[in-house]
Amino acid sequence: MDYKTAGVDVEAGRAFVERIRSSVESTHRPEVVGGLGGFGGIMRLPKGLRQPLLISGTDGVGTKLELAQDQRQHHGVGIDLVAMCVNDVITSGAAPLFFLDYMATGSLTPEAMAEVVEGIAAGCRDSGCTLLGGETAEMPGFYPKGRYDLAGFCVAVVDEPDLIDGRQIQAGDQILGIASTGVHSNGYSLVRRVLNAANADETTTYGPDSRPLLQDLLAPTRLYPSLVQSLQKQAVAIHGMAHITGGGLPENLPRCFPSDVGASIRSESWSRPELFNWLQHHGAIPERDMWHTFNLGIGFCIVVPEEQKQITLDICSQTGYQAWVIGEIFAKQDASSPTLLGVPT
Repeated sequence: MDYKTAGVDVEAGRAFVERIRSSVESTHRPEVVGGLGGFGGIMRLPKGLRQPLLISGTDGVGTKLELAQDQRQHHGVGIDLVAMCVNDVITSGAAPLFFLDYMATGSLTPEAMAEVVEGIAAGCRDSGCTLLGGETAEMPGFYPKGRYDLAGFCVAVVDEPDLIDGRQIQAGDQILGIASTGVHSNGYSLVRRVLNAANADETTTYGPDSRPLLQDLLAPTRLYPSLVQSLQKQAVAIHGMAHITGGGLPENLPRCFPSDVGASIRSESWSRPELFNWLQHHGAIPERDMWHTFNLGIGFCIVVPEEQKQITLDICSQTGYQAWVIGEIFAKQDASSPTLLGVPT
C-alpha cells in the first residue's frame, strides 16, 4: 500500500500548487512578507493607521457548488467565495486586507481546482485583497470522487475613527439598494428543488429575451468593495451598510440599524429581475419566502443622509453599479414597533 493507492496523489498536489502560484502572487499587496509555501502567511498592517481595527469574516458558497460542479463551471464559485466574505467585512467601512481559502475534495482534480483558485484570485484582485494562503485537503471516502467543498476567511482593516457601525443612522436617512448580479450564493437548496421540479437543464431559457437559465443562476456574486472605497474617497457620509445574503432584505438590512430606528421599504422602487419571477412561478414559492430567501435584485444597501442621496447615486453610476433609493429611515415609537415596513415579515 501507499498514499496514492489510498486515494491521495501527492505529486498531483505539488503540480497543483505550482499551477496556481502566479494567480496567487498576482493578488499580493505591498504589505505581504515572504511568498507562497510557508506554514503561515505573513502581512504587515498598512501604514498611516492610528488605531487599526481588524474585522474578520468567514463563509462558504453553499449548495450552489453542486450546480456549478454539475455544469463544470468552477471559476465563478471562486469569486463567490471571496464575495461572500469581503462583502460582509466592508460593511464596517474596512478595506479587505487578506483572504484564506480551504478546499476539501474526494480526489484532487487539478484542472477544476486550479479554476477555483483562479476565480478566488480574480475576486481578491477586484477587492484589493491579498490571497495570503490556503489549504487543499484530499479526503477519499469522505467526499465523493470529483466533488469538492469550499470555505473562505477574510480579514479587513479600518482605522477606529472611521468605523461604520450604524450608530449614526437617524430618521430621514435614505437607503440605497445596489443591484445584485442575480441570486448570488444564497437560497440554492430551494433553487435546486425548483430546477428539479421544472425539469430544467442546459437548454432551458427564461424571460422575453430567452436567456440561458443555468448560466444566469451561476453568475458570480457581485463584489462591492470598489464601490464603498469610491464613496469613502469622495467623503460620502456613510451611516450604515448591509450585505443582503441569506434571509434577504428583511433579515439583513436591520442588522446595521440602532435599536431606535426602523425603515420603510418601497418594493416598487426597483424592478425585480425576471430570474426571480421564473423561480417563484415554477416553484409556486409564496411571496414571503421569496423575500426571506433571496435578495430579489438588491445585493447591498447603503444608508446615507438625505442631502447626500444624489451624490451617492452619481458615484454608483460612475463606477458601474446600478442603484435605487429603496427606502427611508424612521424613528421607532417603542421597542414593539415594526423594524421594517413595506416587506412581508
